[in-house]
Formats: sequence, C-alpha cells, structure tokens
Amino acid sequence: MSLTAKRDRKRILVTAGPTRENIDPVRFMSNHSTGVFGYAIASEAKKRGHVVTLVSGPTALERPKGVKFVAVESALDMMRSVMREAKNADCVIMAAAVADWRPRKAAKNKIKKGSASVKLELVKNPDILAELGKKKGNKVLVGFALETEDLIKNALKKLKAKNLDIVIANKLSKKSAVFGNNPAKIAILDRFGAKEEVRAGSKARMAQIILDKALAFNI
Repeated sequence: MSLTAKRDRKRILVTAGPTRENIDPVRFMSNHSTGVFGYAIASEAKKRGHVVTLVSGPTALERPKGVKFVAVESALDMMRSVMREAKNADCVIMAAAVADWRPRKAAKNKIKKGSASVKLELVKNPDILAELGKKKGNKVLVGFALETEDLIKNALKKLKAKNLDIVIANKLSKKSAVFGNNPAKIAILDRFGAKEEVRAGSKARMAQIILDKALAFNI
C-alpha cells in the first residue's frame, strides 16, 4: 500500500482499551476490552502515512510504532487527554471502552473482607463522545456501539444523540465473542442514512474498512 501523499495526510486520533476505576489501592472496576480494535486502527492509519495519536487505557498490547502514544487509566484521565489531543485532529475514532461509572471515592487502604458485604456508591463518568460531538466542528467523529439487543436501533440513537458522523455497531452474544482477536462482524451507519453490514473478518481487516469510511468524508 502506497503512503498517503503529504497534502492528503490527516491527523487521526484513536482511543483504545478499557479504563480502570479504582475501588481501593489493589482493586478496580473495568471491562473486557483488550484494545485490539483500536490498536489495529491506529496501526493501519500509520501504515497509510497519516499522523496518528493513540490514547490507550491499560492493555497487554505492544505499542504501535511511529504513533504518538498517550497512556491513561481512568475515564477522567482519558477525558483530559482526548479533549486535549482532539483540538488538532482531523478525525477522531473512539474505539475505547470507557467506564460509564466510577466509585464516588476510592478507599485509601485495602478494603478488608471482614464484613459480610461492601457498598459502593457510584457516580457517572463524563460522556467523552458526547463532549466531542458538541465541539466537533469540521472533524470526522467515529464512535462504537457494542450492544446486546436492538443493535441497529441503539446504534442509530447513539449516532444522532452524540452528533457522530459514523457509528460502528457490533453485537455481543453467546455466538459472537467480540473481544480480543476474535473475528468481528460489524454494521457501519453514517449520518447520511447509509448502512452497510460487513461480514466477520479480522480486526485488521475491519480497521481498513473503518478507515476507508472515515476518510471518505471531506476532511
């Protein structure tokens, strides 16, 4: 694949991986995201000659070479880094699985298991994608919708509510393990009403398709 001509080189911001919300010094809340999808997108964008920034939650993956890498842990960390890096981006692809909730206050010391139960008071994390949508300007904004039911309906709702240009929808079920290197089957919906269902393929192949769609917008 030939490198992108300099005049067509774009500044692409990608997020990847989970976030961790501390409960105490040794425990945290998180999710099953491995970061594979986001890392594949960042790697593919770099291969094409674009200027890439990858904001990543904790993963076991090797950092893609040649990209600006920003490591974060919590949703608040990611919010600060993404809003800073997005200012200079032409395209933002939010593949990270950001926690919706966090403990109101993390314990300073390890919580002992002496009591029969522990109550955690949770507070809502900021919606990074919605904040980006409010300040989008001429950027292309791509979000992901992982659903367990009503895939297209919920994805369209997210597309409109958060002012996205594209939403990548995939469904989690017993027959479809979407995490890690498992093949992905996705639906791509855009703000013009187009919908394309892409049959299962590797995350690297899906990354190529997503970038093709994102960069087809006039940026």
